[in-house]
Amino acid sequence: IWNAYRLFTLYANVDGYRAAMRTDAEGDLDRYIVGKTRALIEAVTASMDAYDIAGACQHVTTFIDALNNWYIRRSRSRFWGSGDTPDKRDAYDTLYTVLVTVCRLSAPLLPLISEAIHQGLTEIGGEGDVQGSVHLCDWPDAESFPAHRDLVRDMDRVREVCSVGHALREGADRRARLPLREVVVAGAWSDALGPFDALIRDELNVKAVRCESSFDTYGSLVLRPDGRALGPRLGKAMRDVNKAAREGAWERAADGTVTVAGHTRGPDEYDLKLSAHGDGVMQPVASQDALVILDVEVTPELQAEGVARDLVRLIQQARKDEDFAVTDRIVVGLDVPEAIQAKLEPHLDYVKTQVLADDVTFGRIEGAPGADGVREVSLDGSTVALGVWFHGG
Repeated sequence: IWNAYRLFTLYANVDGYRAAMRTDAEGDLDRYIVGKTRALIEAVTASMDAYDIAGACQHVTTFIDALNNWYIRRSRSRFWGSGDTPDKRDAYDTLYTVLVTVCRLSAPLLPLISEAIHQGLTEIGGEGDVQGSVHLCDWPDAESFPAHRDLVRDMDRVREVCSVGHALREGADRRARLPLREVVVAGAWSDALGPFDALIRDELNVKAVRCESSFDTYGSLVLRPDGRALGPRLGKAMRDVNKAAREGAWERAADGTVTVAGHTRGPDEYDLKLSAHGDGVMQPVASQDALVILDVEVTPELQAEGVARDLVRLIQQARKDEDFAVTDRIVVGLDVPEAIQAKLEPHLDYVKTQVLADDVTFGRIEGAPGADGVREVSLDGSTVALGVWFHGG
């Protein structure tokens, strides 16, 4: 919670922006976190009414993961982008509204942190509903937040697909900054991911997202009857049930019941697992109703773009080490082998945009590493010289 608050204050103070409580932003990410906030209010309220303190804490923890590791991370460019744009105002106001609300929900659980953040956000003596002490505020009203239930459901699926995609990357030893050609999502609900194509491509660093309505080409559902629950009741018939399940001779009804070897069983008496087949790099989502398939073949063009992305990370770290402000413009010098320079040159506009550089030059850098903004770094398997200097603006 403190990390989210710190990021908000860092950028809002740089821009001199005073945020407002509002829930009407129209962007998908804003509507998603607003809908998640409403669900959080409902869940924490129900847990507290039942004196389930551990449950209430778990709801807040789960929400903070979605706030920090999805909404804020996916919105970072909106906060540090230049100019006073409607999209930036939406990001500020939405994050402010969510943080104030989370403080009020977590006040009984985190009384001191919630108080410190709430006073920092609202200022003592704020007008109307925005009061200074979090412990003097009314409990949040879920009805004041739009539900956006369909969007929340679909965005949660996007997050699940991306989580699986990252796991597949790691398993195939493909670093996050290396672009890949394609990810395939195969499952009945995959068509709902269409509006989030650009988001998935950016998050997984792939060039294309392909959705298929059936996973039959890549895998099949495997029925696993619960022997502990069914054995005492079915007796010897359990062998027939297991045999039919292994052979795929079963049917599932719309109500979730399964008929196998003439016996109809409820959802709590079996497990359904999506088993992938073939040699592709693939994995089912947690709900076992879709497969994520990642193309991990690396072409020379993709490898070169990956080097450019690695350079961005190195320059950003250099900016941090040199204690540059988030708005400082810089110039960059690189002393690299010709082969690496050839890979970087087609992507210099991208590099400059990402690191707020007015210029990137190649050639010998005057000055020893460790002084005057110059350092030695590892890039594409080589030790190279990188210089980063302030350029004003």
